[in-house]
Amino acid sequence: MKRGKYLAATLLAAAAMAGPAMAQDSEVTIVLSEELDLIDPCMATRSNIGRVVLQNISETLTELDVRGDGGVMPRLAESWELVDENTWRFMLRDGVTFSDGTAFDAGDVVHSFERTQSDANSCEISRYYEGIDMQLTAVDDLTLDIRTDPAQPIMPLLMTLLTIVPSETSMEFTRDPIGTGPYQLTEWNVGQSIRLERRDDYWGEASDVSAATYVFRSEPSVRAAMVQTGEAHIAPSISALEATNPATDFSYPNSETTYLRIDQMTAPFGDVRVRQALNMAIDREAFIGTILPDGSIPAVAVVPPTTLGWNGDLTTVDYDPEGARALLAEAKADGVAVDTEFMVVGRIGNFPGATELYEAITAMLTEAGFNAKLQMVEVAEHEQFYSRPYVEGTPYLIGAQHDNSRGDPVFSMYFKYHSEGRQSGVYDERVDALIDQATAATGDEREALWSELFALLHDEIVSDVLLFHMVGFARVSESISFTPTIATNSSLQLSEIGLE
Repeated sequence: MKRGKYLAATLLAAAAMAGPAMAQDSEVTIVLSEELDLIDPCMATRSNIGRVVLQNISETLTELDVRGDGGVMPRLAESWELVDENTWRFMLRDGVTFSDGTAFDAGDVVHSFERTQSDANSCEISRYYEGIDMQLTAVDDLTLDIRTDPAQPIMPLLMTLLTIVPSETSMEFTRDPIGTGPYQLTEWNVGQSIRLERRDDYWGEASDVSAATYVFRSEPSVRAAMVQTGEAHIAPSISALEATNPATDFSYPNSETTYLRIDQMTAPFGDVRVRQALNMAIDREAFIGTILPDGSIPAVAVVPPTTLGWNGDLTTVDYDPEGARALLAEAKADGVAVDTEFMVVGRIGNFPGATELYEAITAMLTEAGFNAKLQMVEVAEHEQFYSRPYVEGTPYLIGAQHDNSRGDPVFSMYFKYHSEGRQSGVYDERVDALIDQATAATGDEREALWSELFALLHDEIVSDVLLFHMVGFARVSESISFTPTIATNSSLQLSEIGLE
């Protein structure tokens, strides 16, 4: 059956100026730090997009319980089972419709996955399935088989990321997302606001919130003030400096790790002494309690300490600018072009204090003898540096945050560190082999292999300039009920907001 064509509502500039005082009591306003360049469901793993799209417009087959100990929970899939070592079967929920009124079925899941793999776009979600040969088959309308090579013992967890779109959705990025979620996009005033409205025909329970308007302000103090004065209801990201009101301000465990990726194929970063010197040049402790809040933790891996296989034997590199200069001198004597100018590329508004942090890091690198220059860019330009094909020309270190809230390194290791990974700067056969082995392993063997990989990357490869495991702060109006969690950094479900 041909699906109905979805038409976005007419965008009226005047609507963007209407504040919460003009809205109904069941509406909320959420103020974000970054504008959205895309509202495509397959980009929902990027934090600024995920907070709008994930589980609001577009849903996944499964969902991770972050408010309890329920593990992987049903969403669009009601149940699942392991058919054989390489095949999982998912039984899908009956009676679900998309926001255009058409029925959800297994064919939509197949198309949604194939769309993430298409060369016609650059879907963020696809990176989490790199290194896995996945074949999705619609057994019937409500039964889906997923066969993988290598075997994927955590497939139900992997399905917490795949956002489902109708099978007629173009392979190219869309500006009119159609989903099965409790809300639909009704307005997008580019650069000003986005509006979602509650669906009356949603398959699940109706949310308290009838509509949400998202606005964008780059300054954390402005975002905090908007909630304080009643212009907004939630600011999911404010700085520690603004988090001074116990009645409205929350700290929450943040699954983000801040780091500088090093591309080892680019001179002078191919020499391990240069990579060691980069790490020794950074005074990590100087940032905690100043630019970054107390509770931030110097990182020894790109995933948080709650991750499977965490290696407790790894230690933070000590701040030693003199030692860094000595390593650079040694490398220079061997012909390494350590004087080469390179950029430190940071993302504007990525987190409170991002610009100040990268300014200080660039200064520290310069003091240690590097020829470093800072370039801060908006999110769309940042992606050109972050994912392959990488920008050519002046060498650079890319400053970024990586979010792994799902507890297993499989969501990080291939695309970050495998030779063929989309965001990897590492090219090492030992790393590739460990990633392949750990991805297919189970139980104690899986944990041990991931732990071994963490040690190899940190001690021998020196794969990154690892910086911090972050702490998040949010401000929530007393007129609503909402408690941030580790998921708030990457998604914000409107169904979890209660109205006081």
